[in-house]
Amino acid sequence: MVEKLISFSLRNRYIVVLIATVLFAWGIYSVQQNPIDAIPDLSENQVIVFTEWMGRSPQIIEDQVTYPLVSNLQGIPKIKNVRGSSMFGMSFVYIIFEDDVDIYWARTRVLERLSYAQRLLPQGVTPTLGPDGTGVGHVFWYTLDSKDMDLGEQRALQDWYIKLGLQTVKGVAEVASFGGFEKQYQIVLDPVKMQYYGLSFMDVMNKVKANNNDVGGRKFEMSDMAYIIRGLGYIKSQTEIEDIALKQLEGIPVKVKDIGSVQMGGDLRLGIFDDNGNGEVVGGIVVMRYGENADKVITAVKEKMKDIEKGLPQGVKFKVAYDRSTLIEDAIESVKGTLIEEMIMVSLVVLIFLFHWRSALSIIIQIPVTIAASFILLNAFGVSSNIMSLTGIALAIGVIVDNGIIMVENSYRNLSEFKKDSSHD
Repeated sequence: MVEKLISFSLRNRYIVVLIATVLFAWGIYSVQQNPIDAIPDLSENQVIVFTEWMGRSPQIIEDQVTYPLVSNLQGIPKIKNVRGSSMFGMSFVYIIFEDDVDIYWARTRVLERLSYAQRLLPQGVTPTLGPDGTGVGHVFWYTLDSKDMDLGEQRALQDWYIKLGLQTVKGVAEVASFGGFEKQYQIVLDPVKMQYYGLSFMDVMNKVKANNNDVGGRKFEMSDMAYIIRGLGYIKSQTEIEDIALKQLEGIPVKVKDIGSVQMGGDLRLGIFDDNGNGEVVGGIVVMRYGENADKVITAVKEKMKDIEKGLPQGVKFKVAYDRSTLIEDAIESVKGTLIEEMIMVSLVVLIFLFHWRSALSIIIQIPVTIAASFILLNAFGVSSNIMSLTGIALAIGVIVDNGIIMVENSYRNLSEFKKDSSHD
């Protein structure tokens, strides 16, 4: 078989050159399309189910949320393991799939099973899927640099303007906000006044919830004109909450301000985000979508941040806390330099030892063609250009030319012996 292949190649040298040229061109295209990252993604193929039920202890979360979800999600096909974790007010379930399973197929099957498991959970508790990112998907962190704006305003700016803009970038799965205070209206009730008026906490909560709502009506026609009837009831200020009527006592409405006070405050925090000891900051974490090119995603995020920065209030700027593109570029440049040095050294060694430029050229050509063609296989198997994969290619350069040297040297020796035998005859 090998002898026939060699004979065919010798008789059809132009076809061999054409095949090598096509492989080299295809390889160059694959190099441009191959995702670039600093480190290989060795995280497990998983889908995260997050459930929030604030105010409940870890034991209640475990018994009424985590356990029903884990027991029902185990029936999904191609699962390796299901892990559950319960903490104060939150439940996390990690569904680990086999490595060859498509992540979006896995997420679809988990959603199907969640629709069934929903009926086993307490009323008002809704599980949600985590972002379609990986364990190494946190590619970019940023904070807001603003000395004149309080943490609550910064968090509102992050949640309702910056985050929504960055989530439109291609390849971004989620932008997770951190730091600051999530602004909310807080009703501080007086238990003595509630007892006097005969009101419970549930009465107050239900009345406030019912009064924060728009009501739709029907069309009303008059004088050949049609009018849409609507009841506008969304709360827009602190005063409107204070004036909500809870009940009537002898014909006089009992309002929220009669049994307590309303204030603007921040949501309960379980931690803070400090910037190197310089105080609290607000910012976000950009999570890259599964299988995307980290370098391209970070570049697109930076371009989008330039556009968003134009609409920020005066004195507010972005400050980069973590940028993986720096690590990616340094790692790739280091490995590229090593590859070029090895190619030059191998070429010199081949020229010195063979001392025949045509024979050396036939071996040296193998290096760029083989390296370019290796990226075809990297794309086929979904392997990114990172420190591990490029270092493996660098280490394989010696092996690439080894067979070529042996074949050329053997051919050169046989040709020399053939010439000697011909001269004797």
